Amino acid sequence: MSAKEEILSRITSALRDAPTPEPVPREYRRTSDMPEAELIELLVDRIEDYKAHVDVVDSAQLAATIAERLKDATSFVVPHGINEDWLVEAAPANDARRRVDAPGAILSIPELDSTDAVLTSSAVSIAESGTIVLDGTPDQGRRAISLVPDHHVCVVPVSTIVRLLPEALPRMDITRPLTWISGPSATSDIELERVEGVHGPRQLDVIVVKGL
Repeated sequence: MSAKEEILSRITSALRDAPTPEPVPREYRRTSDMPEAELIELLVDRIEDYKAHVDVVDSAQLAATIAERLKDATSFVVPHGINEDWLVEAAPANDARRRVDAPGAILSIPELDSTDAVLTSSAVSIAESGTIVLDGTPDQGRRAISLVPDHHVCVVPVSTIVRLLPEALPRMDITRPLTWISGPSATSDIELERVEGVHGPRQLDVIVVKGL
């Protein structure tokens, strides 16, 4: 018998006489009918409360807004599946500032650390908590690219916004590497002094896009 089998056997033996647990009540809210305008307003309010910057734009304004948010970056990284139309004003494919992270050509941690910013899309956003979820798909990339650079520009299509966590979970593939973002990286030391950038980007710019 392996160690694993022995442990499982002991657990089974210990629980053999345990009473059947009562069903867990599921009476919490699982759906919401909040209108789109109110969803956007709630998400923006929560994200700004975390000290992040938010733009709410139409899809026609997206490229210009991305260019504005990245104008001070001497270099930035994009995942290999990013929508090229988003970058027509920020940096075309031959722009020296632009670094692409792709399977078979991943950027090293030192390379990411020397990069000023990162641009990604997002999978789903939860308005009630102001949380944005990335799932590692091609337009979001590896977890490292959204955690190492000091400035994260994140695109949030309005179609991916929900009000409640129970609405968000069915949209996620829990086998993927999920990154949950609630504002810029920040923590407090023992004196309750806020310190930013400890576990990720110090600056978070969110672009909420109507029509996507």
